[in-house]
Amino acid sequence: MAAACAALLLLPATAAVPAAAATPRAAVAPRAAVAPAAHGRGALVSAERLYTLAAPGRVAAELRAGGFDAGAVRYGVDAYRLVYRTVDAHGRPTTASGLLALPRGRDGRLRAVSFAHGTGVHKSDAPSMQRHGFLPGPPLTYASAGFAAVAPDYLGMGTGPGLHPWMDVPSETTASLGMLRAARAVVPLERKVAVTGFSQGASAALGLARSLQAGEDHWFRLGALAPVSGAYDFGGTELKALLGGRLEPKSSVLYAAYTLVAFNRLHPVYDSPEQVFEGDYAPHIESLFDGEHTGRQLMEGTPEALDDLLTDEGMRLLAHPAGDFAAALRTAGSVCAGWAPRVPTRLYMAGGDEQAAVENTAYCRTALRRHGADVPVVDVGPVDHQKSRHLGSNVAATASIVRWLSDLA
Repeated sequence: MAAACAALLLLPATAAVPAAAATPRAAVAPRAAVAPAAHGRGALVSAERLYTLAAPGRVAAELRAGGFDAGAVRYGVDAYRLVYRTVDAHGRPTTASGLLALPRGRDGRLRAVSFAHGTGVHKSDAPSMQRHGFLPGPPLTYASAGFAAVAPDYLGMGTGPGLHPWMDVPSETTASLGMLRAARAVVPLERKVAVTGFSQGASAALGLARSLQAGEDHWFRLGALAPVSGAYDFGGTELKALLGGRLEPKSSVLYAAYTLVAFNRLHPVYDSPEQVFEGDYAPHIESLFDGEHTGRQLMEGTPEALDDLLTDEGMRLLAHPAGDFAAALRTAGSVCAGWAPRVPTRLYMAGGDEQAAVENTAYCRTALRRHGADVPVVDVGPVDHQKSRHLGSNVAATASIVRWLSDLA
């Protein structure tokens, strides 16, 4: 699914090695001790300047080149890669990275906008690893409007070690919160955080929002919430639409494969790839999701239809999950359940989304209403990006969200 998935969305198949690597970089000394304990979750390990877009016009040109609206640009931007301490999906110490984009020339405390990106497969499919295009578009938008844009790469993405635990909301939440804490070691930040995210990142955003509202950080509090095109009912609405042929066929193949492979790494789903994947694909399907293969390689290494990818048992597991697999899917699909935000909130979507079934947004709105939050849904309309309504929803929603947050500030 193109760069995010509710979670779902793979980056465009052409995405590969980050262009940022060719840009001069310099180490940046963090400001005095404003972050949590030096060895705790979110402790800053390093801050590296990636690039500077000194003038607002440079930022505007960068955004337009990537297909994003530049109407909110007011500042130039400095971009940094932060590396920080966190824990992996099993609670063991590790590190993660992310992008911090700051408005040039704006002094004092900044309001942070946490942006969680969509699904990628290569480790470079992450905000701090891409210099141009779709991934840095939202952080550059928010930073150039005067916010501190804080965009986690997630575990196992960017410079983080190990494999990415895709659609594991608990680890997405800890990685996102840790990135906020690391950012506060570099720049003074206000307590209230605006939280947004696209596709996979929409679920991650809701996980972070719930954590902040529950007071799980001693400094940060939830200030606003605007997830975009999420697969909020992942194990129900989304998988049913995928298996029922209601979503774009190739995206469905990729998401089905990623679901089985990624969840099997954390929970017992299948005993061997041959059990769930057809013979032509079973020997190499897991390696395609090792973080070293690009989206293009994934596209070329998988079939065009689910029937050619999955065995009868693979189909059955996705249609009728049981045991630990079912429990893990319920966790992924619980981001809208059992709570309601007490801050300004919007749910963004696009009618005709070919990757994240639009019924997911209705599901989320209903779940939040049960707990007292009547949240408006914003349909951004038929806006495509690279021939994808799903990707287009991120582009259009970013333009709307930055205006909304500026009005709230």
